[in-house]
Amino acid sequence: MAMVAQQHRESSSGSMNKHLDCGKYVRYTAEQVEALERVYAECPKPSSLRRQQLIRECPILSNIEPKQIKVWFQNRRCREKQRKESTGLQSVNRKLTAMNKLLMEENDRLQKQVSQLISENGYMHQQLQTAPVGTTDPNCELAVTTPQHSLRDANNPAGLLSIAEETLAEFLSKATGTAVDWVQMPGMKPGPDSVGIFAISHRCRGVAARACGLVSLEPPRIAEILKDRNIWFRDCRSLEVFTMFQAGNGGTIELLYTQTYAPTILAPARDFWTLRYTTTLENGSLVVCERSLSGTGAGPNPATASQFVRADILPSGYLIRPCDGGGSIIHIVDHLNLGAWSVPEVLRPLYESSKVVAQKMTIAALRYIRQIAQETSGEVVYGLGRQPAVLRTFSQRLIRGFNDAINGFSDDGWSILNCGGAEDVVVAVNSSKNLSTGTNTVSLLGGILCVKASMLLQNVPSAVLIRFLREHRSEWADFNVDAYSAAALKASSYAYPGMRPTRFTGSQIIMPLGHTIEHEEMLEMIRLEGDPLSHEDAFISRDIHLLQMCSGIDENTVGACSELVFAPIDEMFPDDAPLLPSGFRVNPLDPKPGDLQDPLNSYKTLDLTSSLDVRPVAKHAAGYAASSCSARSVLTIAFQFPFERNLQDNVATFACQYVRSVISSVQRVAMAITPSSLSPAIGPKLSMHSPEAVTLAHWICQSYSYHVGVELVRTDSLNGELLLKTLWHHQDAILCCSLKALPVLTFANQAGLDMLETTLLALQDITLDKIFDDSGCKAMFSELAKITQQGFSYLPGGICMSTMGRHVSYEQAILWKVAAEDNSVHCIAFAFVNWSFV
Repeated sequence: MAMVAQQHRESSSGSMNKHLDCGKYVRYTAEQVEALERVYAECPKPSSLRRQQLIRECPILSNIEPKQIKVWFQNRRCREKQRKESTGLQSVNRKLTAMNKLLMEENDRLQKQVSQLISENGYMHQQLQTAPVGTTDPNCELAVTTPQHSLRDANNPAGLLSIAEETLAEFLSKATGTAVDWVQMPGMKPGPDSVGIFAISHRCRGVAARACGLVSLEPPRIAEILKDRNIWFRDCRSLEVFTMFQAGNGGTIELLYTQTYAPTILAPARDFWTLRYTTTLENGSLVVCERSLSGTGAGPNPATASQFVRADILPSGYLIRPCDGGGSIIHIVDHLNLGAWSVPEVLRPLYESSKVVAQKMTIAALRYIRQIAQETSGEVVYGLGRQPAVLRTFSQRLIRGFNDAINGFSDDGWSILNCGGAEDVVVAVNSSKNLSTGTNTVSLLGGILCVKASMLLQNVPSAVLIRFLREHRSEWADFNVDAYSAAALKASSYAYPGMRPTRFTGSQIIMPLGHTIEHEEMLEMIRLEGDPLSHEDAFISRDIHLLQMCSGIDENTVGACSELVFAPIDEMFPDDAPLLPSGFRVNPLDPKPGDLQDPLNSYKTLDLTSSLDVRPVAKHAAGYAASSCSARSVLTIAFQFPFERNLQDNVATFACQYVRSVISSVQRVAMAITPSSLSPAIGPKLSMHSPEAVTLAHWICQSYSYHVGVELVRTDSLNGELLLKTLWHHQDAILCCSLKALPVLTFANQAGLDMLETTLLALQDITLDKIFDDSGCKAMFSELAKITQQGFSYLPGGICMSTMGRHVSYEQAILWKVAAEDNSVHCIAFAFVNWSFV
């Protein structure tokens, strides 16, 4: 009986295995696959109930078991995953192949350059041995001469084509050859994961920069974007095609007149009269090359050109090669002669530096192309539901409006206004300006008044300065001025400077809108919170909204300017909102070897601001101090104010006073964040300017030893400024707060400033409730009550918050009261042990 049962089980098992084996290789008909694909498109992972429902609703699947349907969906998901992975790997492989090709070509070019330099070195060595002493100029063989083509050469198409072909040959020799001695751009490293390969010129006429990179756009699209210089080159004011005709070889020749903005108020703007040649090479590469044509006043409007200094573009352009599988390899060369002779000597580094050209033109062009490519692929996501192109347009309008204010061209309606004979600021007025964008136009009753100034800064990191101005607006801005500008732009009937009283809290809320792919530029909305003082306006929001663009706050970027530009805007943020930009721009200047500068004169303003001798007045050291910096920079400030016609004089007087106060505030900030102010060699600036700080350091350490029973620092061997310096560099974050009902921070050492992400200049605006949450505040205030009785207390580890909203964890907090010489309680001190950002 057992034998029969066992045979029955084996028979049943064999039958089941045979059935599963047969089902394992079920072949689906085309109709069955189509039905399953339809379900997969709606739900790639159907439940058991859904699969059973599918069998009931589709008779053609009735002969397939539910388990087999489940296996089909598993296999289908697996195939889809493999397909996506394969596509991604193929895309990466194509990119790496193209980058490898680019690097191999770059290596070949460098090898040729090395060979050429070895040959030149051998030749020079031979000349030095054979020539008489004193008759050989070591630079004579390296002189570069470039023929100048005048308008006489361009009287006929044949002459223009000859110039175009010569320009093409010279450009290609720079882009892929050794016509220019290229050296690696400082701070840029080549490689498959980098943005591209960047180089600047060495020992050549003018200034030149070169870039190579991969872009996931087709060559015609890239050429179309780059030829429209207005949209990506922020310094381009206008570009007009004066003449265009087809060349005999299928290319296009254009005569262009281009106007560019000046970066500061201290130098005239530049313009260019050029020939641009667009053609396709035999290997399928697309080339756009350009060079200047000589001829004084050449261009469509010589009268307008009188406001500009004519500059030259030496053979430059774009070589765009298609890649297998899509995308392009692009070579960019910008070679300029900007006429540095026409600007003050202190500003000549801006016109003689290849690094500046690289950042403003060459790298900017490649970054813009990559930005468009990523936006096209959907990789870029922006806030507030706005399309990337719309937000990009806002950034362009902010910069263009700011450049217009700085340059104040007469053909735009600007004229200089005499403001009481003072020369510390420049005052310009425009009575014909209308702010119009699309369908939204604001016609101002009077016009726009612009107050602007420039100043030279010494040893002030531009990125740190702009970052501070962005994060601590209350240090330099008057929110009532922002309120006036916002109300005037809304065409309100308020009398100047505003009829409705408002109290601003001093707090700002930064709402990010978008940023470029490498975060070198940010667009954001700023809300300044205000409370109405009158009861009838209690339910009306008095907040101010500003659209703000910030760039150049990366301290490691070489040669780039830093900007903070903002404009009042309606809180609804319409796409065609009128903008009246104001702001700051810091242009770094390359230091001259051996140039010793007077630190007291480094804060004098230049040109029309030369009479304002404002010496450093900051008495506090900064927590924002960057690494050692010995370069100079020029800061340009421009603020615009709308006005009604009968109030022009009042607005001019008020605007001048306000901008002067901003200048004074910025100078104090600049002094506070100067890295030398915390140089270990001289100690903190605090010790040099504030004897009270030395006394406070002594009180802090003495009180800690008395109440806690151990020494904070070894005071027996330290005194005076040395004690303050040791306390300043203590590893724990040490803070002091006042004894008010709402304690305010009064002092912090370097670690404390780093923890709070602030400076001593802004420290006194921080209350304890801003760095602790509700529960933390309750615990802190309860301990403060105990400290007045027992002298000190301990808090267990917890979380606090920096001024930038970052959470900070600490292992323990020690609190003690700091007593003065007369045993009165001067303040409360905190020591946060082993703190770190979460």
